[in-house]
Amino acid sequence: METGDNNHSRAALVVAHPSHELRVHGWLQTSRPYVYVFTDGSGRASESRLQSTTKVLADVGARRGSVYGRARDVEVYEAFLKRDYPFFINIAEELAAEFERNKIEYVVGDAAEGYSPTHDACRLLTNAAVEMVKRRNQRDIANFDFAVVGSPDECPAATEKAAIWVRLEEAMFARKIDAARAYNSKLALDIEAALRGELFKGIARFSQPQLVGDVDKDLSGQVTAALHAYPDHEKVKNVFAGVELDRFRTECLRPVSAPAADEPGPAKVPFYELYGEKMVAAGHYQKTIRYTDHFRPLAEAVWRHVSGQ
Repeated sequence: METGDNNHSRAALVVAHPSHELRVHGWLQTSRPYVYVFTDGSGRASESRLQSTTKVLADVGARRGSVYGRARDVEVYEAFLKRDYPFFINIAEELAAEFERNKIEYVVGDAAEGYSPTHDACRLLTNAAVEMVKRRNQRDIANFDFAVVGSPDECPAATEKAAIWVRLEEAMFARKIDAARAYNSKLALDIEAALRGELFKGIARFSQPQLVGDVDKDLSGQVTAALHAYPDHEKVKNVFAGVELDRFRTECLRPVSAPAADEPGPAKVPFYELYGEKMVAAGHYQKTIRYTDHFRPLAEAVWRHVSGQ
């Protein structure tokens, strides 16, 4: 399905962190959605990225939703560790109310990739909000995700035909590049290097707030070594290796099937557990967020709420 099929529909974008909107900047240009941003993107650097995202949205004519930098990243981590389920459920409720109030017809948001617990929580809350609208108002909202880690044209073969494909013409791609250049100085340097023919290594800046600040080289090396010990994490290795800039000319919005409360857990250890272990060892975190101990119980609590139990 090409993007033109949805140009005149009322759309929403839900992302975990500021800057993720750059991943789908071509779609933003044509759809001008309501945009919801879970966190302020401050990470450990304690510096919000919202101002840069606000400019991106203004430049394309997109609209800010009510959930916009609702929490600092450290607050989300604390909510995970404290099992503060109402913190997350209240955001899902607000998203559902916004979708209904703004008559949203389709939602696009971060994929759950096991890279960041906040990304995966964003997908969980988006799915929950879509389901709430369906159950309470008997209205279906189409639900799509996009790859936050890796190449933006990633799409499983089974969903290729049902996906929304955005093919950026030269002018649209130039606007996307300009938006990324203007976002912050470090991302601008990554863009300039890629335009000279190097692999684009700024994906981490799009997707992991801890990597926006100055992470020491020793810690970065430890994370990379941990990745090589787990061969299943090829996608995450590409975050550090880089990707061809030209692949950002295509954006793929993939349909999300109706989620179930009893979905099986990940087949491999999520990257955020490996990363968290290194951060704890370095003294940056006190405890690692784990799927079994923290994410799975949260998902169960959210779906109990959705079903009214």
